[in-house]
Amino acid sequence: RLVRCGQKDELYRAGLRNGAGTALRGLAGARPWLEWRREVELLSDVAYFVLTTLSGYQTLGEEYVNIIQVDPSKKKVPSFLRRALFISLHTVLPYCLEKALMHLEHELQVEPEESRAPENPPALGFPSRTFIRSWIRRWAGELTEQQKKTASQVVYVLKQSIPLLHRLHLAVFYIQGTFYHLSKRITGISYLHFGGLQGEDQSIRSSYKFLGIISLFHLLLTIGVQVYSFKQKQRARQEWRLHRSLAHQKSRSKEAAAGRQSRCTLCLEERRHSTATPCGHLFCWECITAWCNTRAECPLCREKFHPQKLIYLRHYQM
Repeated sequence: RLVRCGQKDELYRAGLRNGAGTALRGLAGARPWLEWRREVELLSDVAYFVLTTLSGYQTLGEEYVNIIQVDPSKKKVPSFLRRALFISLHTVLPYCLEKALMHLEHELQVEPEESRAPENPPALGFPSRTFIRSWIRRWAGELTEQQKKTASQVVYVLKQSIPLLHRLHLAVFYIQGTFYHLSKRITGISYLHFGGLQGEDQSIRSSYKFLGIISLFHLLLTIGVQVYSFKQKQRARQEWRLHRSLAHQKSRSKEAAAGRQSRCTLCLEERRHSTATPCGHLFCWECITAWCNTRAECPLCREKFHPQKLIYLRHYQM
């Protein structure tokens, strides 16, 4: 019954969000709708729960399955403060957490020159939105590079942990069959069923336990894969830093040695039209051919060879 209730409420909430979004798009245009779509969805969800739960009425999903909210004592309906706390945890907190993590991740990755750029003016009369962004920007600007790396890792872990926490709570619900939403578990709001057969609900609940056990195993497997992937990424970053530093040192050593190795030992100038002898030494084409006209041997190691054995190197670069 709780699953059907949650699905029915989500259906009506989605219809309310779509209607509000369509109205905003028709009145203000597509651009404001795209910019404020998430805020419109939040206001729609808050309005749905304010008109039902906060006002002391059943939601449409609760009315559909004949259940009513009760407090932990299971003897009376939840207080106004408990219902308000549930609505805040269920709608406002996820939105604020999502926005805060998104802005914090952006400010931690932005370059110092970009962070000092002038901020955009507040849009559509919402100064609090810009205030939160500016506060996060000032806080991130005071961090050192090491602190920014640590904060980035914490933000990454939080973004990965929140969906896993919801999956864990859903698996526990399948096993226990008590709290379908995490916000109701925190506030202690449960349900009482009136009307219908209780045995039917018990049989359905027992069938969900196996699904909950499978969900737990799948969650553990997902966590293991993510931890392994995170370690692989960290190792790849360390190897890339080491490779980049070694490549930089190697390129500098090559540049230092290139001035010595690219000279012809006969003319003592920059080698032109590099030509290799059979023994592997390099000379200018004009220098080595003129040398072979008098002596058919290598100027360096004195190895005898025929001039026809000279190898002209095309597109050669030291």
